[in-house]
Amino acid sequence: MPAAITGRAMLTCLGDLESTFAALADGRTGVGPLRYGLPDKLNVLAGYHIGTSSAEGPAQATGWLTHCVSAALRDAGVDPGTSRVNVVVGTGLRELRTVEHGHLDGTQVTGNQLHFRRAVRAAVPGVREVHTLAGACAASGYALALAMDMLELGEADAVVAAGCDAMTESMLAIIGRVGERPADMVRPFDTARGGAQLGEGAVAVVLQAGATERAYGLVRGVGLTCDAKHETAPDQNGIVAAMRDAYARAGLGPERIDLVLAHGTGTALNDPTEAAALAEVFGADGPTVTGIKGAIGHTSGSAALMSTLVALETIREKAVPPVVGLRTPIEEARSLRLVHPERPVTQVTEVAQVNAFGFGGVNAVTIVQAPQRPGRGDG
Repeated sequence: MPAAITGRAMLTCLGDLESTFAALADGRTGVGPLRYGLPDKLNVLAGYHIGTSSAEGPAQATGWLTHCVSAALRDAGVDPGTSRVNVVVGTGLRELRTVEHGHLDGTQVTGNQLHFRRAVRAAVPGVREVHTLAGACAASGYALALAMDMLELGEADAVVAAGCDAMTESMLAIIGRVGERPADMVRPFDTARGGAQLGEGAVAVVLQAGATERAYGLVRGVGLTCDAKHETAPDQNGIVAAMRDAYARAGLGPERIDLVLAHGTGTALNDPTEAAALAEVFGADGPTVTGIKGAIGHTSGSAALMSTLVALETIREKAVPPVVGLRTPIEEARSLRLVHPERPVTQVTEVAQVNAFGFGGVNAVTIVQAPQRPGRGDG
């Protein structure tokens, strides 16, 4: 059953949703010098930070999350005091950065500070259930899928699906050991890609059953797999299975997809595998493909929902953001219709696919569609 997105909010290194999409459409990036830890020892020199201050402290992820959940509910005009509202949060690392502060600078941390439930309920009184899903870099796609199920089962009048993550020094240390030299930015599907660079932020959408006049778009379906093929390497079969699950749930075939928001991490293993999976599903004449991590970094648990909102903005604005950082596509991606920064694409897009893949083979593929208006068929 499709669900309508009636409220939304996003916060990235490029600002709110409106500012972020404007920058994406212009091909701008928010990458800058890394402000955390000791860049030379981490072997990571760049990051996609929110704001301009070098000061950062505990509970940042919680703050960004509660800001977006509150703003999305206001945007939807949904009052948790009079409607049954649940919240599902997808995250990769939750408040690990707060734990790091406790170790690094002696910041006092209590257990309650590490849970989103208390903070969300304090920011939005009246919210019923608050669930947190740890699904690596597909986490907010999993949150969206669970939100869809809650609506279909009649467990809530509205469900907020959200995602958030802050950078952590421990994750930066892992990234810094993947490549010999630190990458300057994320370069999805590029021959000179140097690996992932982390981005900060949060995102939230309000889902309500059925199409409504004020919907920003429809979620047709979310396909999930957890193939557990490898700890870190994505598996083509698992990715393709998630795509086909999404088509089945959406009630449409791959020929209906006009645009793909790729996962596109700029890593050695993701990009060739994702390109091969797209070629397997779509064949030689596939849809337009773009990705946003060159502009806002890899936002981990937020990534799936951020791409979902960008897909809906692309449909509304009829302007496809380019793959920032792409110069020369890798061999495996040369059959894809990638949007090059120097060749803008303007097209009428009705249906978009959003890919998100996480460690351990946790995959989420979302199908979204332009809002349905009275007198307009579903096709």
